[in-house]
Amino acid sequence: MRLKWKSLLLAAAIAVTGLAAYVPVSAADIIGDVDLDGRISAADIILLDQYLLSKTSLTKEQLDKSDCVPDGKVNAFDLALLKRLSAIPQPEASKGEVLEEKGLIHSGFATYYDGGYVGGCAMLDPISKEDYWITAMNIFDYDNALLAGAYLEVTGELGTIHVLVTDLLPEGQKGDLDLYIDAFPLIAPAIKGKVPVTWKIIPLDSAENAPMSYKFKEGSSQYWCGVQVRNHRYPIAKLEYKNSAGEFVELPRRQYNYFESDSMGAGPYTFRITDIYGSIVIDENISLKPNGIVEGHVQLPK
Repeated sequence: MRLKWKSLLLAAAIAVTGLAAYVPVSAADIIGDVDLDGRISAADIILLDQYLLSKTSLTKEQLDKSDCVPDGKVNAFDLALLKRLSAIPQPEASKGEVLEEKGLIHSGFATYYDGGYVGGCAMLDPISKEDYWITAMNIFDYDNALLAGAYLEVTGELGTIHVLVTDLLPEGQKGDLDLYIDAFPLIAPAIKGKVPVTWKIIPLDSAENAPMSYKFKEGSSQYWCGVQVRNHRYPIAKLEYKNSAGEFVELPRRQYNYFESDSMGAGPYTFRITDIYGSIVIDENISLKPNGIVEGHVQLPK
């Protein structure tokens, strides 16, 4: 049951005392957490404002969390209260296992090859050369598609470029990258062929103002389904779906960057996505579209 009385008490306290001391509750009870990341922040204000301006849509759960003034409506009064709530100390966000600290610098060697835009191991086709430079990654860091679709900042002796991980470099050592042939000369003289580089994971630029999306594998049905997360701000550590009992079930991952299951049913699905930094979001009402891409409703936090 939604705990509306908590919002009423909180609104009354604010009205009487200004910014009252906030007693943290569980993440599931945080009214105002529009983006469902476990806390109230500026991101929630922006998302609610965009909804009120008809620039985006919200799921039922997000609308419930947006009703800060518990009157069954979502309007400017809720936005005004949310702006005040955002200034109150919040409980820590719901977090999963942190696999890597943000900004961690990796080091290795870079080579180059003429591939990765079509038929790469991460199966992210089509990738436009006008939009992204791409790279293959060593098998240790790729880690069974853990860093498939990761966006990297790569630095060599001549400068820095941004590349998308679309392929696997089986013979590489940990830290090694195999850049697209036209990208390599931007970080080192092509004549050298193999050069030391450093790299780190950065937020995917196209995820700044757009939600994640889901590519369903050809042949997907209610009996078997393969789904791939796309346009994620940071690499995906875990994908779960909510079963008929209301429990989240983790989907096994394949090296070719699909999560697969024979028990998901026909949908629509509710997914819980965890990134490598432990951030967790929930995306509802995702329809099954075999061999198609379905746009979601949420994005991983910064």
